Amino acid sequence: MKPNKRSKGLNSANPNRKRNVQFHFWVSDEEATLIRERMARMGIIAIGAYMRKMATEGYYINLDLSSVKELVSLLRRCSNNLNQYAKKANATGSIYVADIEDLRIRLDEIWESATDILRELAGIQ
Repeated sequence: MKPNKRSKGLNSANPNRKRNVQFHFWVSDEEATLIRERMARMGIIAIGAYMRKMATEGYYINLDLSSVKELVSLLRRCSNNLNQYAKKANATGSIYVADIEDLRIRLDEIWESATDILRELAGIQ
């Protein structure tokens, strides 16, 4: 059987080709839209890469890391405050009880945020 232009390259013996098997299938307009939306959410531009990923692994995880960013922000603020308290203690030899209470409150916020993040991560399946 003589290969036509369309089938040329299918199962080719080209030693430079990493992938030598081609799949071809049809989807509806709605399915194509859904595929493109999911690709965009994952940040994948090439449809071949997306299809390989989904076909071989069957799922994707798209993490919303906004809560982690908030936790990092809280850690920075707390760290800055702690550095200021340490400088003050080194300079004056003492610090105020209110400063320590402020630091304790901020640390409680960080622990609460970290606990929420861990709960969310535990729920990923």
